[in-house]
Amino acid sequence: MSHETLPPVPEAAGPGRPETTSSGRPRLAALDVLCGFALCGILIANVKPIAHLGGTAPVTQSVVAGHDDAWLGLLVDQRFFPIFSLLFGVGFSLLLDSAGRRVPGPRVLLLRRLLVLLAVGLGHMFLLWRGDILTIYAIVGLLVLLPSTWLPRRAVAGLAAVLIAAPLILGGNGVPLVPGLFLLGSALTRYGVVDRLEHSVRVPAVLGLILTAGAVPALWLQTGTRIGEGAFNLWFALAGLLIAGSYVCALLLLLKTPLRPVLQTVFAPLGRMALTNYLSATVLVLMVTRLVGGSPDGWSSATVLLVAGAVLIPQWLVSTLWLRRYRQGPLEWLWRWATWAHRPPLRRTPDAEAGGPAPDVRTP
Repeated sequence: MSHETLPPVPEAAGPGRPETTSSGRPRLAALDVLCGFALCGILIANVKPIAHLGGTAPVTQSVVAGHDDAWLGLLVDQRFFPIFSLLFGVGFSLLLDSAGRRVPGPRVLLLRRLLVLLAVGLGHMFLLWRGDILTIYAIVGLLVLLPSTWLPRRAVAGLAAVLIAAPLILGGNGVPLVPGLFLLGSALTRYGVVDRLEHSVRVPAVLGLILTAGAVPALWLQTGTRIGEGAFNLWFALAGLLIAGSYVCALLLLLKTPLRPVLQTVFAPLGRMALTNYLSATVLVLMVTRLVGGSPDGWSSATVLLVAGAVLIPQWLVSTLWLRRYRQGPLEWLWRWATWAHRPPLRRTPDAEAGGPAPDVRTP
């Protein structure tokens, strides 16, 4: 859910040249890092629900699961899916912009892409885990994102504000916020905000302070409200959005520091293969669950982190090694193939490494 709707596609950079996307746009490493960071948080939040062997557990369970797990409800549950949803909207608009310059019917291409995602999501949902999010993303993309491409950016931004505010006012959280977050990501791209991510310091610093200042009372109100009370969903969802925004601003600022290489090394490989890693995480969690044993409801936060680490570490290693030889992850490559109806190159070639001729069909 970054450059190309879910994961960005890695492209080789020539010696001494900045890395670029396949459309010739300078690659925004911040989107890769944000995507990988969000993927890690989503996995931590999903460990217990996935471990229920296909069922879904309430996302708010850790809010009242005891003091040991309280931090999950405060800092993890529903704090990362807003980032992923925002990046989905960003990637959708980036792909539309790229496709619009190369094919006569870019919306047909995006329609095909969303239908393929829907098929993958349905397979994941019915074969492995009922909590799959890809199906929801595909449906919302078809019903909201794709039609929004005919609207001016001002209308998209206004509609995003309405679709984010309405669920909060009505006491909804989670899935009801997805359409608004998709449109917000699309609007930010169309207004050029995404292109300035790597150059701005003041904006994420000021915005981060504002979001954090708002998150503190929202968290306080969340902890002081019982689950089931009318106001709980409002404070839970509002705190999630504010904290997610704070995380994004903090990461953007850290990318301006000497920690940038570390953040890119840790999170970018996971983000570039987000679709592959998201789907494989379900299988890996179910495998690790058999080794851990016991009821997932009784797992401590330390056990949850242990399971997440047992999944993320091998995923990071495989992603890092894979991307040294290939342009993108295996499922990303297949998705791209289905999107463009042409088989794209997968292996990195000497020509690409040297900045040679680009293949005929590529995606951002």
